[in-house]
Amino acid sequence: MNTKPIIRVEDVMKPDFDLVDGMHTVAQVLRDSQHPESKCFIVNTRHENDEYGIVLLSDIAKQVVARNKSPERVNIYEIMSKPVVSVDPKMDIRYCARLFENIGLGRAPVVEDGKVVGIVGYTDIVLLGLRDQLL
Repeated sequence: MNTKPIIRVEDVMKPDFDLVDGMHTVAQVLRDSQHPESKCFIVNTRHENDEYGIVLLSDIAKQVVARNKSPERVNIYEIMSKPVVSVDPKMDIRYCARLFENIGLGRAPVVEDGKVVGIVGYTDIVLLGLRDQLL
């Protein structure tokens, strides 16, 4: 019988993240960023039937920097992934890690009752979940 405590996504997620407007430029979003440690930006919904989007810093590197585009002229909606795959805060981190592996994600927003409450990535799962369990 497994007696290890279950570590949930809410235990390891980063509660601070940047929620941005898709119409803003990459430059605006980078200037206004309050939480660069999350390594992504969550793109807010525009209406009640819309879905969240996500822009990773690697998306900016690949689609703006590498293509020599001006961050002042590229809107976030042009490079975002939408709809974004999200995880529930009560999910066991083992299943979160499996989900990431199965669909090729590195991080995802944590959504509760239709609202983003945090961001979780492999780093959080390993350093805050697994590592603390081993110590």
